[in-house]
Amino acid sequence: MEEMTVKSNHSSYPIYIGQGLRYQIRAYINKNYTNIFIITDDQVGSRYLEDVLHGFPTEENICHFTIPSGENSKSIEKFYSLQTEALKNGLDRQSLIIALGGGVVGDLAGFVAATFMRGIDYIQVPTTILAHDSSVGGKVAINHHFGKNLIGSFFSPVAVIYDVETLSTLPLHEIRSGYAEIIKEGLIANQKMFLSLLDHSLASIKPQQLEIYLKAGIQVKARIVEQDEKEANIRKFLNLGHTLGHALETIHGYGKITHGEAVANGLLFALHVSELEFQVQLPFYQLYQWLKDNNYPILSISKEEIIELMELMKNDKKSIGGKIQMVLLKEVENPVTVSIENTLMKHYIQTYLERMEKL
Repeated sequence: MEEMTVKSNHSSYPIYIGQGLRYQIRAYINKNYTNIFIITDDQVGSRYLEDVLHGFPTEENICHFTIPSGENSKSIEKFYSLQTEALKNGLDRQSLIIALGGGVVGDLAGFVAATFMRGIDYIQVPTTILAHDSSVGGKVAINHHFGKNLIGSFFSPVAVIYDVETLSTLPLHEIRSGYAEIIKEGLIANQKMFLSLLDHSLASIKPQQLEIYLKAGIQVKARIVEQDEKEANIRKFLNLGHTLGHALETIHGYGKITHGEAVANGLLFALHVSELEFQVQLPFYQLYQWLKDNNYPILSISKEEIIELMELMKNDKKSIGGKIQMVLLKEVENPVTVSIENTLMKHYIQTYLERMEKL
């Protein structure tokens, strides 16, 4: 078992990474709570909820609730129903919420914790590769039909407990989704890791190698969060690929493609825009070929969708004054945030589509 610590101006919490940690979560909770409320989804709960419950003594006041798996559960309706369940089960300000699942469960359960009685403790127990990113950093949210994660808060967990054994049951599309975020972390902060990531096929990557990449990705995220917990400055760099990625998720319908698959397309677009904006050469073609070889959906954009995509990109949380802001790369490991006018953005999208048609 390995332990890391995230330390920022506003919070400090441990991250535990290892095999079989789901059986002993109580051992990593250093406080007594009046109630413990476990939130999971139907896919994760059917596999791991009993394992988690068996690790608690019978005298603990534990309740649990299962939501449908998928992005559609990050809704105001599910948020409200979970608040209701918390009240019905007698949760108070000395209670704990445990988020057992992937990014959807973590975001939703974290937002419930942030707002229940003005905020109670919660623990992230991620079960996907993608959640290595979303469980660290304390950003919690639900979606709005105008855009992803537009209703939320900065609210840090008291611990992250990552049992990497749970990754063995992931379907390939979830592996693709999580791996895209690790690639993002390599692009913004670790060129050696990025190049190494492209050396592996997802169908044959060994669990030990994947665990190494997960830890490296978490370290990148933790270093940035420690310097900028509330996204006033460099934390925005973690949104590389997300401006178009979130817009694609919204336009295609939440859950129709995974978050990471949308971000992978957003990374390609960000590299394209970066090359034009800064007149540099970046690993666009290497990334494209790797995504294609590993069966990522390369999403097409019709001319009719360009204006809608631009409007969605304006609704992105990074946008200021109605202008689209994108995280770009002057080179690998050198991210910057750039504000882009509408006419220029339309040109970038059109040239990107032309470039993709030739591949």
